[in-house]
Amino acid sequence: MPPASSPTPASSRTHAPTHRRHAHSRVSTHTTNAVRRREKRSRRSRAASAGLASVALSATMVASMVGATPSAVAAPAGPPTGAGLVLNAPIVSGAVTPDAHGYWLVGSDGGVFAFGDAGFHGSTAALPLVSPVAGLTSTRDGRGYWEVAADGGVFAFGDAGFYGSASRDALGGRIVGMAATTSGNGYWLVGSDGGVFAFGGAGYYGSAVRMSPNSPIAGITPTADDGGYWEVAADGDVYAFGDARFEGNAPTIAPAVGIASGAAGYRIVADNGGAFAFGGAEFGGSLAALHLNKPIVATSSTRNGYIDIGSDGGVFNFGAVGYYGSLGAATVYTPPPPPPPPAPIAPPVLIDYGLSSYQIAAWDRVNICEEGGNWYVNGSVYAGGLGMSRANWNQFNTFGFPSDAAYATPLQQIRVAVAFATYYTGNPDWAPDQNGCGGGY
Repeated sequence: MPPASSPTPASSRTHAPTHRRHAHSRVSTHTTNAVRRREKRSRRSRAASAGLASVALSATMVASMVGATPSAVAAPAGPPTGAGLVLNAPIVSGAVTPDAHGYWLVGSDGGVFAFGDAGFHGSTAALPLVSPVAGLTSTRDGRGYWEVAADGGVFAFGDAGFYGSASRDALGGRIVGMAATTSGNGYWLVGSDGGVFAFGGAGYYGSAVRMSPNSPIAGITPTADDGGYWEVAADGDVYAFGDARFEGNAPTIAPAVGIASGAAGYRIVADNGGAFAFGGAEFGGSLAALHLNKPIVATSSTRNGYIDIGSDGGVFNFGAVGYYGSLGAATVYTPPPPPPPPAPIAPPVLIDYGLSSYQIAAWDRVNICEEGGNWYVNGSVYAGGLGMSRANWNQFNTFGFPSDAAYATPLQQIRVAVAFATYYTGNPDWAPDQNGCGGGY
């Protein structure tokens, strides 16, 4: 796909410093648990605490998994593919190293995977995160990185400095992206509502809050001199702030998922792999014509190259960025479905044998008076709970009920009694006078 044209900037999208969500002067001093641990360990590698989900795919880390030294491990035949790995969570972001010879991928659980010359400096995979990780960005020298969670929590690793987080701020939308200053002395966070939060040496130049009411913001990227930044919405619209120039919107038919700076412009990528370059940004190709196993979720660029990243860990390199492996052959753990709820217990089927409530109540009173509530009397002449003789039971039990009234249910006995009353009185609702017995009712 050729680079997109650069139309004249629309005034509503150029340097629109509306709604200040988080000024530089409001930098939070909150320190996360991850940072405290990092400070206590004096920036030492935390691979041991990261868990298997954060294993860096390098000879050193593979060796540590099997208890061997790196020298004892044979060099892989080719770049790692992730075959045999089961990821705890899908990949959500990544970053290319400054020298274009490696990159990191990060899962929503905070697990970090390092390829090429990218070093593994730790992860949040072993921490009980309040919100899933949403992004990762590298330091200027590639010796550290930051993770950001959807609630605005920031986690610093390697030589990355901690300059604050938005985890205690009132967010208008979940955090969806992060970008670092070129000097590495600060960073920006951006929310799905367009709110921008600036920390450290990162300047605040405005935000896209209320500018994209029908399409959530998907990412942020700074200008080369850190004097501004662009935000991109899922519909491909771009919002420029500070010294960032508006160069055009992406005419994408699929949701935009990321934006990356390039020279004097920017490049936008959609979840179908479509890429759109504006201004001086390099266009090295796109994936729009390919069948992707999973959608693209992030993009990252460096000088003269970039990578696009799939949610399955697939990596697609363009320009000067080399290919050093991916997680495309890995599988994402899917928890087993919960067991189905137990089948409801059907209520017992009440067979009333065509009896009316009046008949049941009348003969129930007879039972109280005759037998004191006992329906299973078994006498030599009379049986059951209604004082019926065995001869009468045998005569009027034409319903297939037990041959002995003492073994019949109360309703079965009443049904036979109604047949008896109908035969002798012609009135199916007749019941014998109990000589003043109230039957307990």
